[in-house]
Amino acid sequence: MKHFEESVYQLIVETSTNLPGDVRRAVKRGREAEDSATRAGLALTTIADNIEMAEKEISPICQDTGMPTFIIHTPVGANQIEMKKDIFKAVVRATQDGKLRPNSVDSLTGKNSGDNLGSGTPVIHFEQWEQDTIDIRLILKGGGCENKNIQYSLPTELEGLGKAGRDLDGIRKCILHAVYQAQGQGCSAGFIGVGIGGDRTTGYELAKQQLFRHVDDVNPNPDLQKVEDYIMKNANKLGIGTMGFGGEVTLLGCKVGAMNRLPASFFVSVAYNCWAFRRQGVLIDATSGQIQEWLYESGSGIKMSDTDTATAEAPVSEFSLNEEEQPKRKEVVLQTPISEEQIRSLKVGDVVVIRGEIHTGRDALHKHLMDHDAPIDLNGAVIYHCGPVMLKDDEGWHVKAAGPTTSIREEPYQGEILKKFGIRAVIGKGGMGPKTLKALQEHGGVYLNAIGGAAQYYAKCIKKVNGVDFMEFGIPEAMWHLEVDGFAAIVTMDSHGNSLHADVGKDSAAKLEMFKEPVFS
Repeated sequence: MKHFEESVYQLIVETSTNLPGDVRRAVKRGREAEDSATRAGLALTTIADNIEMAEKEISPICQDTGMPTFIIHTPVGANQIEMKKDIFKAVVRATQDGKLRPNSVDSLTGKNSGDNLGSGTPVIHFEQWEQDTIDIRLILKGGGCENKNIQYSLPTELEGLGKAGRDLDGIRKCILHAVYQAQGQGCSAGFIGVGIGGDRTTGYELAKQQLFRHVDDVNPNPDLQKVEDYIMKNANKLGIGTMGFGGEVTLLGCKVGAMNRLPASFFVSVAYNCWAFRRQGVLIDATSGQIQEWLYESGSGIKMSDTDTATAEAPVSEFSLNEEEQPKRKEVVLQTPISEEQIRSLKVGDVVVIRGEIHTGRDALHKHLMDHDAPIDLNGAVIYHCGPVMLKDDEGWHVKAAGPTTSIREEPYQGEILKKFGIRAVIGKGGMGPKTLKALQEHGGVYLNAIGGAAQYYAKCIKKVNGVDFMEFGIPEAMWHLEVDGFAAIVTMDSHGNSLHADVGKDSAAKLEMFKEPVFS
């Protein structure tokens, strides 16, 4: 199969850069259901722009290209050993070309392999079938949504919902709770796959397999179809909204599967996937290795945005809110370094547009800075929770994708680092907890929520790479010094003790209790 490696490479590029048609239509439906002049509406508009920008640039939709997971059905007699070698080559090539971010990290040393190869990565599942062609499906599921996966063992007690028993109603409660606990941290509005039964391992596998179903298909099991319909109707009533900003659209798709279980075990496993629902598949000729058919409709031709994505930036006007929210916010352009006085004047709901130098920082950097000095002066600085996709040529480093990562992972460190180095603003997604909120209030800082997954949208705001430190941490975890202009985000935690994330969490918890009573007999 001399063309097999090239076919796998094409599959990776298409999956990373171009959302399929069924996903695009789901996002469009969500956008139409949301008031475009709200924070959630803004987020969906930005998402729509980003989808088209990624396709045009042939660059990753989201900078977190996840752990590539291949599900492969092969004819009897196919050489799976050689196929795996070609898949490895295609993954390395896609990484070198900036279509995948180097995401394979040694669990003990923290060392990044740099090419997405390592023990257990990429994930490849082979299965034989009685057909002459090769069926390869690929999903790129980022760490932010992967961290919001959850598994329940029934019976159990659930916050706001009470007892969940070993029945259809207990399953219903688990799925609603899974959506609630994710809040905006998994880059909602999202999709979920649910696996009922199995053991702890196969339950999660079944849940992830549901994500390969088409968004608009109909479950052949009437009971499971009833659950899917119920969840799609009611999960959006929780008011979590896109990016956890509050709103009408929290969930874009729900698929449920079931398998047999042990008498002593009853697991409900939920695989959460962000709006950047990157999965694609191909049928491949088993003799030549060439692609015969794409298994999911291409998204090309389905218009997502109202703007010219060739010139799309993040102008202040796009972040204007509706009249109801108007008195609660203002628009402020901040040039780094930023003073405490400027920060103290900001409140939740304000729109901030940053110009000047900002610095990326994720898990490895935050851990390091707790016990070490920073390589540069961070007084008045902005830290961006981001692990970008970077490529280097003769002219230096270039940013290929640069959306925010989930911030809550830095909660153990962020408050101390803010005060230790004089940092004034943190950009990320999903919000942070009470420890950080207290530090923002005491020190004079703000948390700015960018739109999760909008990696192309924000990459356009980055005008220059000024330098990099800690490359030994790997490209995603290094500290990149980036010159930005027009980088817009919303204040969701301020220096006065206010947190939009806490407010939405409290409101959605109250709404969750509406679904406590039995629905399915």
